Parts: sequence; C-alpha cells; structure tokens
Amino acid sequence: MIPKNNKMLERAKELRREMTPQERKLWYMFLRNYPVKFYKQRIIESFIADFYCCAAKLVIEIDGSQHYDEQGLAYDAERTAIIEGYGLEVLRFSNIEVDTQFAVVCEHIDNVVKRRMSDEQ
Repeated sequence: MIPKNNKMLERAKELRREMTPQERKLWYMFLRNYPVKFYKQRIIESFIADFYCCAAKLVIEIDGSQHYDEQGLAYDAERTAIIEGYGLEVLRFSNIEVDTQFAVVCEHIDNVVKRRMSDEQ
C-alpha cells in the first residue's frame, strides 16, 4: 500500500480544478477515456503526482520550465527516487512535448502501460 499525506487533500483538489493546459490536454484527449483507470493529482506520500495508474503502477508527470533549473532537477530526482521505491515507474514529459508531440507522448504512455500490465501477469 502506498501511503498518502491526507493533509494534502485540499491542495490536490485545487490542482485538479486548476490543471495546466498541458495536463488538461493529456487528461481530456487521452487519459480520461483510456481503458485502464488513471487518476488526476493523486497523493503519493507527501507528493502530488499529476497522473497515477494503480493497475500499471505508473506515475506521469508533466513538467513546466521550473523543473529544468538546478533546484527543480534535484527535487525531481529525489521525488522520483522516493516514488520508485514503492515499485512505481515515473514518466516525465515536458510541456513542450505535450504541445508539439502529443501523439508520441500518448503512444509512449500506452506502450509503458501495456508493458507494465503484462509484467504483472
């Protein structure tokens, strides 16, 4: 079982209501109707993952520019290591990738979900 900090519930709800344009695009144009259930803004320990698929043990993060400076990269590396410690895989895409290579992003997510689901069999 993956622990979650329930004190973050209000923040997670706020982030669900105020998704970035790229998160909104990925959710409404792909993940919302994906055959395997995804959740938006899911609390994992003391982090809020952009998208989470329990069945595939997969976290998807959509990263804006703040994730690419030294501090952002260090924080994301620490966060990813903690999340992966629960047996989850973390996929990261930049806002630019979602905007300009949407079909590639979706195909990659689909391939990883299928691989992870077949690994569980």
